[in-house]
Amino acid sequence: MAEKPVAEGTAAEGAVAEKPKARRGRRTFLMLGLPLLVALAGGYFWVTGGRYVSTENAYVQQPKVSIAPDVAGRIVTVAVRENQRVGAGDVLFQIDPEPYRLALEQAEAALAGARLDVDRLRSAYHSATADLQTAKDTLAFRKNELARQQKLVGNGYVTKSQFEETRLAEQEAEQQLRSAEQQVASALAALGGSPDIATDDHPAVLEALANRDQAKFNLERTRVAAPRPGIVSQTGRLQIGQYVAAGTAVMSLVEPEDTWVEANFKETELTGMAVGQQAELTFDTYPGRSFEAEVASIGAGTGAEFSLLPAQNATGNWVKVVQRIPVRLHIVSPPQDVALRTGMSASVSVDTGHVRGLPKVIRSALAVVGIGPSVAQARAD
Repeated sequence: MAEKPVAEGTAAEGAVAEKPKARRGRRTFLMLGLPLLVALAGGYFWVTGGRYVSTENAYVQQPKVSIAPDVAGRIVTVAVRENQRVGAGDVLFQIDPEPYRLALEQAEAALAGARLDVDRLRSAYHSATADLQTAKDTLAFRKNELARQQKLVGNGYVTKSQFEETRLAEQEAEQQLRSAEQQVASALAALGGSPDIATDDHPAVLEALANRDQAKFNLERTRVAAPRPGIVSQTGRLQIGQYVAAGTAVMSLVEPEDTWVEANFKETELTGMAVGQQAELTFDTYPGRSFEAEVASIGAGTGAEFSLLPAQNATGNWVKVVQRIPVRLHIVSPPQDVALRTGMSASVSVDTGHVRGLPKVIRSALAVVGIGPSVAQARAD
């Protein structure tokens, strides 16, 4: 019975002795193990951190066409409403066609007059040709008469005054011949150099035909149609009775079937990026959902390079700013239940597959303790 207190005292002393050991073990773990875990975790994130690059500076893009009439006039019909889907060739609105119909009638009348003018020129050419032949015959007769009287004047059969009259008539015939030749040349030039030219090949008729076609084109362009299928927008700016000038944008057409995402990455994030790499997209409109994509193209320059007023960096107050490069991403098999609209915000993460190596300091330290390459090789790397 007297041994029990001794046994209990021995157990208590053993328990008291184990407590410092446990504290020393935890202290050793905190001093050595925890920094090692932190270093390993930091090394892992360092090595894998350069593989994925992401940005929230990304937006949905779709082809946009500004609809502008080719001719000026007052709007008489608006055939669409805001956000209406249209097909290629569907009429959007119409400009008053009456002035252009009248212009077409005037052009057709001018064309008919030009054709008549060609017929008159052809008749004038034939008449000038006949006059030329008459002038040639007259001159030949006058020359023969002058030669005959020249023989007779020496014998006294013809007076000198008669001979002078004959010579004067011969000179007048020569002048008439030259005048007839000029008239023929002028008539031939008016026919474009060929008397057998087709009426519609004459330059005056060709000009009239062009004017007629232009007037017809203008009349057809009073009906403004959609150049491609899509959704019309900003139609509220167009009202019946409103006068619009040619080339003035009055509405927009968006083609939702052709959709891409344009992400603006920092230039420092493009080191390992290449066309064809996989990416992940998320849209603010559809939280909790991700979409597969791939890099379709990388911009040829920064956005500032293509602005109307490029930045002038050759100044004394220059400050370095990280530039951004637009990257186009193609959505792979977009779900049918997702409606993406141009301008929506998106977040992009691209898997570049790039793995960064350990820093030189860490590699040298590992080489010292015998892990990894030798110290000389680590320093060489």
